[in-house]
Amino acid sequence: MATTEKRIEVLKTYKIYVGGQFPRTESGRYYLATNSKKEKLANICLSSRKDFRDAVSAARGAFGGWSGRAAFNRGQILYRIAEMLEGRKAQFVDELMKQDADKAQAEKEVNLCIDRLIYYSGWCDKFQQLFSTVNPVASSHFNFSNPEPTGVVAAIAPQENSLLGLVSLIAPIIAGGNTCVVLASNTKPLCAVTFSEVLNSSDLPGGVVNILTGKVAELAPFFADHMDVNATVYCEADAATQNMIKEKSALNVKRVFLYDKVKWNDATAQSPYFIMDLQEIKTTWHPIENIGGAKAGY
Repeated sequence: MATTEKRIEVLKTYKIYVGGQFPRTESGRYYLATNSKKEKLANICLSSRKDFRDAVSAARGAFGGWSGRAAFNRGQILYRIAEMLEGRKAQFVDELMKQDADKAQAEKEVNLCIDRLIYYSGWCDKFQQLFSTVNPVASSHFNFSNPEPTGVVAAIAPQENSLLGLVSLIAPIIAGGNTCVVLASNTKPLCAVTFSEVLNSSDLPGGVVNILTGKVAELAPFFADHMDVNATVYCEADAATQNMIKEKSALNVKRVFLYDKVKWNDATAQSPYFIMDLQEIKTTWHPIENIGGAKAGY
């Protein structure tokens, strides 16, 4: 009687996402992702400092075009990302279940991600109206204050949250016209890399969102001290890492935001104030002209 040998499963190797492409890590290093049952899930890139620098270059190159787009068009693109995520819902549910969620939890998380993307797509062409002002001045001028995107944002996503924290972090960053480099969860990386496939098949230009995988302890210092990064976001409660990020970010006066107390499953985790965290306020003075066309005296 013939015997059958147990088939060895071929594990997928998840690549990083930089500049709209899926390169392998420059370091050539990988780690094996597992779940609580010690089941082998996939081979995941251990990104290096060079990978991060390449991602920052891609984000900087994409910033001008993305920030210059019509706000309504950015909203359309975020809505398209939500559509693409809806179409691949079953795959994300499956990956969340592999990473220890039950089916109900997984379905709820994916649905909330879709809803959150749609929420921020609606804010793209509205937050500036809400937060801009016409300021009173004691001279013959109009004085306007208006939000403008900060630039390139380096963000470290929640490490115990595979998908929802990542989406909730990325959406307000790009809704406001910024570009970003995001370090995904080290322990639950599957959905983050698959989400980059969703981004790549949507209308989002390459370089607007760049997603790396790897160790926070290794990469966090590079996120904080890179001189072409304008803001750093950190979502964990580790005090030593928080202090390190604050100190290194001061080298080029980066803005630092700590989201360690945000409950990503809660309605409070979505707000136009998350968009405004990564906006700079630009104030413009304009002389008032008389009806005849001549400028009023100063």
